[in-house]
Amino acid sequence: MFKLILLVGAGGFIGSVARFLGSRYITENFLSSFPFGTMTVNIIGCFLIGVFYGMSERGSLMSEEWRVFLTVGFCGGFTTFSSFASENLTLLRDGAFVYFLLYTGLSVFLGLAATFLGNALTKII
Repeated sequence: MFKLILLVGAGGFIGSVARFLGSRYITENFLSSFPFGTMTVNIIGCFLIGVFYGMSERGSLMSEEWRVFLTVGFCGGFTTFSSFASENLTLLRDGAFVYFLLYTGLSVFLGLAATFLGNALTKII
């Protein structure tokens, strides 16, 4: 159990740093009040978790330790629901209702689609 906790912690650290750097890069290069950075990393994270779970479902492609490290640790640290919620609240407070609806709708739809796509790709490869 202690080994799994360390794996989750290490994956979470790497995922959080990757999220910070990726989101920051996108935000600095696409100046907008629309939260492209968080949305992009969340959709990428959804795709990756679909791939990782698809790989783990195929049996011998991934051990339990790697699955926990990559899904719970890395993807858990890489994606962020709290930033998503905070940015939506900011959009509402600023009266940016169209951005709020776009951000929420696109995040949910594209996130689910990316997860499905990532999982489906592991089935055909």
